[in-house]
Amino acid sequence: MIDLENYQIDGLEQLLSPSLVLFREIMEANLAQTIRLCGGADRWRPHVKTHKTREIVRTQLSLGITKHKCATIAEAEMLAEEHAPDVLFAYQLVGPNIERMARLMDKFPGTRFSSLIDHPSPALELGQHMARRGKTIDVLLDLNSGMDRTGISLNQQALELYELLATTPGLRVAGLHWYDGQHRDPDPGQRRLAVLQGWRQFLGFRDRLLLNGFDVPRVVASGSGSFSILAETGEPNLELSPGTTTLYDVDYLERFPDLNLQPALAIVSRVISHSGGSRMTLDVGHKACAADQPAGKRLYFPSLANAREVQHSEEHLVVESPCATNYSVGDVLLAFPRHVCPTVHVHQALHVAANGRIVDRWVIAARDRILTI
Repeated sequence: MIDLENYQIDGLEQLLSPSLVLFREIMEANLAQTIRLCGGADRWRPHVKTHKTREIVRTQLSLGITKHKCATIAEAEMLAEEHAPDVLFAYQLVGPNIERMARLMDKFPGTRFSSLIDHPSPALELGQHMARRGKTIDVLLDLNSGMDRTGISLNQQALELYELLATTPGLRVAGLHWYDGQHRDPDPGQRRLAVLQGWRQFLGFRDRLLLNGFDVPRVVASGSGSFSILAETGEPNLELSPGTTTLYDVDYLERFPDLNLQPALAIVSRVISHSGGSRMTLDVGHKACAADQPAGKRLYFPSLANAREVQHSEEHLVVESPCATNYSVGDVLLAFPRHVCPTVHVHQALHVAANGRIVDRWVIAARDRILTI
């Protein structure tokens, strides 16, 4: 599944563990492939939560990717500091984040910020706050694609909410948001059927808006499992928002081999205890990798055939494999996370590998909840 020949690093044993290492050539190949699948850089709005890193944003901008998506004010601020011209906040602003967004708009007038809305109350509060500040913010109506996480159902109330957004001072209605991250079927045919079935329902709602005289300037849609399918529809004004494709991970590699992407990030780990048999302990506890996946399915070790995660705690991972006898205390292994986004979040920085050697160290700047605002 992962060919370790593509992940060779001179001096790997000199790196501290546990730590992250980014394989730059693989990331760049992922970026190029995602752009191809989207149908152009102008149709991709990557989610920065995957990497939270300035240098990756700069790389994306250099490729013509000018639209971004984020989940925190800190991520939005980092994007604006890197002169990203268009930043979408991935859920509706509430509480102190409304004023924080207004301050972001003051500080970074060169960036166009927008937010999602799925309820009248925060819409009115946001509009009133922006109007008092003499500002107008773009808002997109967040629709429930069937994921049942955020978004308003495709009904009369959604039509009325869109009208509210279009007529509330301080708000500028900018289109629709359709995140269908629930489509994770590894069978491409079955996944396509499910994605397009939901998309037809979305288009029916979009068309009702148009028939009622409303403008729908843009549609931001899709997760990593659906973006390539929606890209093929040729829908105008469509922006595709997969984020994980930048770095990719083992979970998506197993589910979506049809995307032809590869994991670009691994965790450097070491054997810190060994029984001498098939069981050994590594230093890659759940303070070093995402623990949101089911126990026993958090990491993949290409060098350990049939590895079984026996026990996972804060600083330790006990694994069992017939290949464990090939290792001694102190030996280094590469572990590939099954969920890359929260794995990145628990580290302060990552090492960058290129041409088989470590060439840089990038701080994961937006892992904090607050930068300056």
